[in-house]
Amino acid sequence: MSVTIHLAQQPEADELLGRSPLAALTGMLLDQQIPMEWAFTGPYTIAQRLDADDLDAHRIAAADPEEFAALLSAKPAVHRYPGSMATRVQQLCRYLVEHYGGDAEAVWRDAPTGRELLKRLNDLPGFGRQKAQIFLALLGKQFGVRPEGWREAAGAYGEEGSFRSVADITGPESLVKVRAFKQEAKKAARAARDAKG
Repeated sequence: MSVTIHLAQQPEADELLGRSPLAALTGMLLDQQIPMEWAFTGPYTIAQRLDADDLDAHRIAAADPEEFAALLSAKPAVHRYPGSMATRVQQLCRYLVEHYGGDAEAVWRDAPTGRELLKRLNDLPGFGRQKAQIFLALLGKQFGVRPEGWREAAGAYGEEGSFRSVADITGPESLVKVRAFKQEAKKAARAARDAKG
């Protein structure tokens, strides 16, 4: 797997995301409560601090939790909540070691249908339904992972030509469109809340 990705908006970090299934999964895991670019730069920062050119699920799973949390907390921190996210990254890696021999790509490599792939992603620690659907859409739209029914399983995130999530970001222009979509969605949600209140 090696594709051109523009989620971190930083060449080295995007290059890692494009060739490393575990980096892509970890970036998606980190993508909450912080800007997307910060989240998807996280895997590269972690690899750099581990003095490695990729993430290794076995190594991260076996790391001392306090040391790993300190690694993510060092300035600049990998996340707004580096301690809790360090725990989540380790939980994800332990799950991958236990269920997939540490091979992140095995989560989707042989998935026969979009529905099955969505279930596998949903089962990952730290991945709720929405995150699983967004990552499924990212796999289909940008990584060429397209089991039967993947668009349907990804829900609205799988729609062709949409600018709804990280799955649709292929450069600065699409990033602006996705940001605009999210702003509108927040505005609509606020208006709906105000109408109820």
